Amino acid sequence: MVDELAELTWGSPRLTGATGKGTEGFRSEALKRGVAPGHFREVEGLQVSSIGIGTYLGECDEATDDLYRVALVEAALAGANVIDTSVNYRCQRSERTIGRALSDLGAKGIPREQLILCTKGGYLPFDGTPPSNPKDYFRERFIATGILSAEDLVAGAHALTPSFLRDQVSTSLENLGCEEIDVYYLHNPETQLPALGRTAFLARLREAFECLEALAESGKLRFYGTATWSGYRSKPKGKDWLSLQEVVSVAREAGGDKHRFRFVQAPYNLAMTEIFSEQNQPLDDRMVSLCVAAGELGVHLVSSASLAQGRLKTGLPDWLGTLFRGSSSDVQRALQFVRSTPGVAVALVGMKTESHVRENLGTARIPPASVEDFLKLFEVQ
Repeated sequence: MVDELAELTWGSPRLTGATGKGTEGFRSEALKRGVAPGHFREVEGLQVSSIGIGTYLGECDEATDDLYRVALVEAALAGANVIDTSVNYRCQRSERTIGRALSDLGAKGIPREQLILCTKGGYLPFDGTPPSNPKDYFRERFIATGILSAEDLVAGAHALTPSFLRDQVSTSLENLGCEEIDVYYLHNPETQLPALGRTAFLARLREAFECLEALAESGKLRFYGTATWSGYRSKPKGKDWLSLQEVVSVAREAGGDKHRFRFVQAPYNLAMTEIFSEQNQPLDDRMVSLCVAAGELGVHLVSSASLAQGRLKTGLPDWLGTLFRGSSSDVQRALQFVRSTPGVAVALVGMKTESHVRENLGTARIPPASVEDFLKLFEVQ
C-alpha cells in the first residue's frame, strides 16, 4: 500500500501552494472538530495554525518515514496546517515523506492549498542515508557539477551562494512533489558570520536574497526568511549575532519595499526565552526584543524547539497550571507558553507518534492564554 501511494504521489500533477481560501477552509473544518478559534492567526492573508509539526529528529530509515507519514496526517486532522522541514533533515527523507503524506491528506479532503509548507536550505544534504565517504559524495554532487566551489563552503558543509540555493530549491520541490514552497528559509545563515566577517556576510546575504526574490518571481516559492539557532539570541556584536533590522534592510535592497522576507524562525521555550526577554535588537534608536522588532518590521516569528527537543515534557512547576488554565499536561503547558507569547505566530514541535500528536494538538482545543496571564509568568520568582 505504501508503494502504491508513493507512485500516486510522484505520478500526480504538481501541487501549488497555500491559498487564503484554502486555509480558511482548513480553519472552518478544524473548528467543527473542536479546535479553539484562537488557535488560528491570519498571516500574510493565510489562516495559520498556532502549532505546527516539525520533522527534524529521527533515524534515516523506512520505519521513521512511516511514523512521520502517519503523524503528518493525524496532525493535520487535529488542526495543524503548518509543516516544517529542511532538505538536510534525515538525509532528505523528511521532505520525501511529506511529499507522500500530501497524497494521503488529499485523499482525506485536505488538499495542498490548505497547508503551509516550509523548508530550508544551507547545509549540504546527504541523499537517503549517510554515505561511507561524505567528502567524496559532496565533491561529486556539488563540486564536480559546478554547483559549488570549495571557496563557497563555510565550516565544511554550509553554503548560501545563488547556484547552490537554486539547486536546493529544485531538489526540495522534487522531494515534496510540489510546484511552490510557501516559506523557504536560509538555514542558520549565522554559521557564515565568523568566517566571512560582517561586511562580506551581508554582501553574501544580499546575493542569496536576490536569488530567492527571483525564485519567488518564477513561482517556485512565495515567501522567504531565516531559520536560526543562535543568530537572533546572541549578544549584540557577538561573532554570530544577527540584527533583524539589518537583515530586513538587506532584503529591501534585494527586493524593494515589496520584498518577500517575511518570516524568521528561532528557538524559544520555557528554558530559552531570549527572543522575548532579551533586548538585543536595535530598532532605530532603541534596543528591543526580537518579538518587538519583528512586529514593527513586518516579520512573522516562528518558534523552533518549543519543547526544547523533548526536555520540557515533564517536571514543570505546578503553578504553571494556574496561569495556563485548561492544559492537562506539562507538554501542553510548555506549548501554551510559546503560542501565547505576544509576537509569536507559530510554535513548532516535532511529532512522529500518534500519541504525541494527540497530546500536542490537544493544546489546539484551548484558547491561548491572555496577555495578562502570560506576563504574570515573568513576575513569578
